[in-house]
Amino acid sequence: MTVDDTGSGADGDGRVDPEPAPDSADPGEDPLALRLEGLILGAERRYTPFQAARSAGVSMELASRFWRAMGFADIGQAKALTEADVLALRRLAGLVEAGLLSEAMAVQVARSTGQTTARLAEWQIDSFLEGLTEPPEPGMTRTEVTYPIVELLLPELQEFLVYVWRRQLAASAGRVIQAGDDEEMVDRRLAVGFADLVGFTRLTRRMEEEELGELVEAFETTSADLVAARGGRLVKTLGDEVLYAADDAGTAAEIALLLVETMANDETMPELRVGIAFGTVTTRMGDVFGTTVNLASRLTSIAPKDAVLVDTAFAEELIRTRDAPASEAAAAEEAAAAEKEGEEPPVYRFALQPMWQRPVRGLGVVEPWLLTRRGSGGGEP
Repeated sequence: MTVDDTGSGADGDGRVDPEPAPDSADPGEDPLALRLEGLILGAERRYTPFQAARSAGVSMELASRFWRAMGFADIGQAKALTEADVLALRRLAGLVEAGLLSEAMAVQVARSTGQTTARLAEWQIDSFLEGLTEPPEPGMTRTEVTYPIVELLLPELQEFLVYVWRRQLAASAGRVIQAGDDEEMVDRRLAVGFADLVGFTRLTRRMEEEELGELVEAFETTSADLVAARGGRLVKTLGDEVLYAADDAGTAAEIALLLVETMANDETMPELRVGIAFGTVTTRMGDVFGTTVNLASRLTSIAPKDAVLVDTAFAEELIRTRDAPASEAAAAEEAAAAEKEGEEPPVYRFALQPMWQRPVRGLGVVEPWLLTRRGSGGGEP
């Protein structure tokens, strides 16, 4: 919950203004909602925003910045905050005071955590708890079963959340440690891919909302599983589109082709198109930015149905790592030379076919390459 700092806090000479009188509690609030809030937060409402800031030993201005960064609505001067809110505020402010985080970084921590957990909480309530709290017997209301279900699930979900967070933190820290230098921790060379469902806008007009929701969920779930299993990282999903990243071009190429092949084998799914680019990427709050990301997005928009387009830098990286030949003629020459020497010819996983150069909005003229598997229309087995 955020606060309204108007008229509260310290003035220029450090004196604290008198505390505004708290708003009266909303008589229309649902008693069960209040009980659930107390159960989930583990504490009862005790503080107005002014009281919470004063108890945590921080200014109203900083308290407001933290609470707004976490994504909560202004609450004026109602008694709506708990001991846990004060403790969280004190901890963040303590990290700043100790010099471990700058104030701007502390706000960023609050914002990234709030945005991530907000989506998780919405999903759990909409998809998970909604199904579990269906009345088990005629005559029972959802209200009568919600509280005990939440009471049972809460500790288990909390432990699982902490476990997954630690696992993700360890994986992310490992990637940072492997970076060549400090600059690579922020600006890294990555392969970035977009996968986009073709004709999704038309589908939204024809399909019922429930069907559309099931299709999107199936697409996101399948994509997330494939990306994770092959060693990539799912950056975000946008309904009909997923954005992923990989440390090397070979991994990104394998993920892209698997996505196309998997969706093509599912009759309920529309066609898919994928665009990949390789280059320097700026990472912020778990997201990726920069020209490389923009180029991958543009390549996706011009890719044929059920096909993968890559940029020149990506193609060159596949050739450098010997995941793809420079050309089919070069591959044939290498095979002939190996056979003459009685050696095994080189084995390539992918084939690259240069396409016509074309102007791409905002990025000038690019030369896309069609990525296929060897023996699937892009080269000899």
